[in-house]
Amino acid sequence: MPTPELISPRSPRVTAARRLAKRNFRGKDRLFIAEGPQAVREAVAHRGPTGEPTLVELFTTVEAAERYYGIVRAALDAGARVHHASDAVLAEVSQTVTPQGLVGVCRFLDSPFEDILAAGPRLVAVLANVRDPGNAGTVLRCADAAGADAVVLTDASVDLYNPKSVRASVGSHFHLPVAVGVPVEKAVQGLKDAGVRVLAADGAGDHDLDDELDGGTMGGPTAWIFGNEAWGLPEETRALADAVVRVPIHGKAESLNLATAAAVCLYASARAQRAGRGTA
Repeated sequence: MPTPELISPRSPRVTAARRLAKRNFRGKDRLFIAEGPQAVREAVAHRGPTGEPTLVELFTTVEAAERYYGIVRAALDAGARVHHASDAVLAEVSQTVTPQGLVGVCRFLDSPFEDILAAGPRLVAVLANVRDPGNAGTVLRCADAAGADAVVLTDASVDLYNPKSVRASVGSHFHLPVAVGVPVEKAVQGLKDAGVRVLAADGAGDHDLDDELDGGTMGGPTAWIFGNEAWGLPEETRALADAVVRVPIHGKAESLNLATAAAVCLYASARAQRAGRGTA
């Protein structure tokens, strides 16, 4: 394997990577940071819509390059610039307190909402006014694990490429289409026009998730709208949905947090859809 160049903390490449901690620079450069072996491995394997590699640049300590030889080799083979870096450089470009030795610079990878609709999605998560990046990344990971076809972030939601969101998704950013900046009204209408039943997840919903499952209404194409962590979904958003569904609380817990409720709802839909296809 060619020996990557040793990069200085004062290098313009380090300065350019460090500034991606800020949203305005991420948007201007259309680049974001992915850290750790799992995220970098997924970035290396990912390709954009025209086949271009998603990973542009990789900073790695010598120790990490030896430990994760296969990842570094694949990054070089994909045409990424690979730099051997000191711990000081990794600390400069990393967004974590204890970097794992691999920091990748990646191209934006969000998809046009129209492309998601054209693909005929059967299970979609819509994040409406979700502000916490860790929650957004975790819901994206849940959607990926449940086999969802896409995730939509409305225009009032957190930045998909916030470092906390990328870390929380543990590589799921690279696994399924994500549309960003879509007004919630456009998202709901577009999904309905595509034949998708839209459900709003709300603790005060008129419909019970267990009843929906027992009634056999969950087997078709479905989109779930998940709201803000603190105040949920406003009335005008709930009114857009075909039904407002609550996750039943059988014990004494006051409520479920956003990511947990999203996992329950998405897996319920995935289970019902699999049963409808005779695979469960």
